Amino acid sequence: MLELKNISYSVQDEGTGKVQDILKDVCLTFEDATISVITGPNGSGKSTLIKILMGFLLPTSGTILFNGEDVTDLSVTDRARKGFTIAFQQPVRFKGITVQKLLELASGKRMDTDAMCECLSSVGLCARNYIGRAVDGTLSGGELKRIELATAIAKGGEVFLLDEPEAGIDLWSFEDLVKVFERLHDKTVIIVSHQQRILDTADKIVLFENDSPVSFGRKEEMFDKLTKRPNLCWRNIKED
Repeated sequence: MLELKNISYSVQDEGTGKVQDILKDVCLTFEDATISVITGPNGSGKSTLIKILMGFLLPTSGTILFNGEDVTDLSVTDRARKGFTIAFQQPVRFKGITVQKLLELASGKRMDTDAMCECLSSVGLCARNYIGRAVDGTLSGGELKRIELATAIAKGGEVFLLDEPEAGIDLWSFEDLVKVFERLHDKTVIIVSHQQRILDTADKIVLFENDSPVSFGRKEEMFDKLTKRPNLCWRNIKED
C-alpha cells in the first residue's frame, strides 16, 4: 500500500519571489492490486505528484509511506530497489545503447529473444525488428514511448508510475496498451491520463483541479463528477 499524508510542494518564482503552491495537503491511499488514474487540467500538479512519488522531487512537507515504511526522503535509486518503476511522459533517449541492452539493464539479467519479444510485443513492437536498434533519434517518438513501456515491464516491480503512457501510441496499438495495464493489475498502478479508454480501466480515479482540493474515489463514483466539469477536456484515442 502506498499512502500520501499531507503532501505539499511549493516553488518560488525567480522573477517575483512569490511562492506558488503546486500541491497542497494532498492525502491519498493507493491500495495493492489496483489501477488508479490521475486526471485533471494541465498545470494542476499531476506530473509533479508522479515525480514526487518516484523521488525526483522532494515534497515541501508531508509523508509518503510504502507498506508502512517512510520513504519520503529516499532517492530514486532506493525507491527503484523497493519496486518503484516509472515511464515518463517524454521518453528518454540513450545514445549508443541498443534496445536489447536497455531491456537487459532494466531487468537486471540477460534476456533471451522470447523474453524480449514478450516485453516488446505487449506494446505493439516486433522484437526481431528492434532488439538491435539504438535507442536514439532514429526512432520515432511513438517507438521510443513503446520501448520505454517495454523497459518498465522488463524491470517489473510493485508500483508502476505511468505519466500519459498513451502519448505517441496509435489507434491500432492502443488496445495492446490497455492489455498491459490489465497484466499489471496485481500491482499498484498509478497512471496520469486524459484518455477516456484509460479512465475506463481504472479501479479508482483521482481528480486534480487547479483551485480545489484533490478528490478521489471509485471509478463509478467519480465519473458523475467528471461529466459535470465542462472545463476538462477528455480525449478519445481516435481523435489523436
